[in-house]
Amino acid sequence: MSAVLPANDTSAEGSRLAQILGRLMPALLERQGALLAVKDAATGRYEHVNAAMAGLFGTTPAQMTGRTDGELVDAALATTLRAAEQTALAQPGALASEHKFELRGARHDFAVLRLAVGPDAAGVRRLCSVWTDQNATKQKDAQLRAALEQLEAEQRTIEQLRRELKDQALRDVATGLYTRPHFEDQLKREVDLSTREHREFALVCVSLDRLADRVSALGDDARTRVFEALGRLLRSNTRAMDSSCRFDDTRFMILLSGVGLATAHSRMEGLRRQCATQIVVLDGQELGFTVSMGVASFPHTAQTQEELLAACDKALSEAQRRGGNHVALASIRFEG
Repeated sequence: MSAVLPANDTSAEGSRLAQILGRLMPALLERQGALLAVKDAATGRYEHVNAAMAGLFGTTPAQMTGRTDGELVDAALATTLRAAEQTALAQPGALASEHKFELRGARHDFAVLRLAVGPDAAGVRRLCSVWTDQNATKQKDAQLRAALEQLEAEQRTIEQLRRELKDQALRDVATGLYTRPHFEDQLKREVDLSTREHREFALVCVSLDRLADRVSALGDDARTRVFEALGRLLRSNTRAMDSSCRFDDTRFMILLSGVGLATAHSRMEGLRRQCATQIVVLDGQELGFTVSMGVASFPHTAQTQEELLAACDKALSEAQRRGGNHVALASIRFEG
């Protein structure tokens, strides 16, 4: 792959600039890690190379001077390089090309800029070439990409931790359920949404029944273990659009979005049976527990948030009056 660049300026000002650049370029190229070589155009013998160029061929600048590519590399590579040089010598300006080859057991990828200069006062034409290691550039690009990807991954992790911390601040430690203030905000939004869209939803009040004497005798650890189990069951029995919370020390609330009274009753009966058969163990002892539930719906059993909470409480009291381990439904309102 080759591309011809504009020819050098031949004016007096251009000549002065060339002299200045001639002094600066070797040092600049050395600093940039570029490889520099000057050849006799007719013979192809090296007249000058910098240390980086000599290092490519495993020699020193002094040892490389006066030699040709045919004396330094295999015939196939030497032929390829000589063909590129002949093309550059035929151009009025500089020629950019790429060379990929294997040398001394290493794979190389160079971008090469060649420029023919002269003839000088002695009639000698020379070919100057600057070699830039593309592997080093690609390696730096790869390192930069890897660093950017790592930074993006760390930013995603930080954002995930931020969301988790925010979510944890809204949850009860013992049960993992939402706290009451957050739940009441969700309930208010659900009431507003259902009022606007004329749709129903259900609200369930859950209370842990009185624990057996042997379980109560185990103290707060047993009660905490039961609350943890109840919290897991409430979370696993609610959908993404639903919500459950620890309302106070004795009651839990479940908001079932878009669900009517009959469907809510069926789902809560399933949850009640799971609670009654849940195995909870503390210090090798099995802890059993049951719950009572009161189910109300909006707008069939209540038409405001306050009425809905009151209807749930009343239904819960009815479930407890029946001996616990029961799901009771709030009465449906009939408007005249």
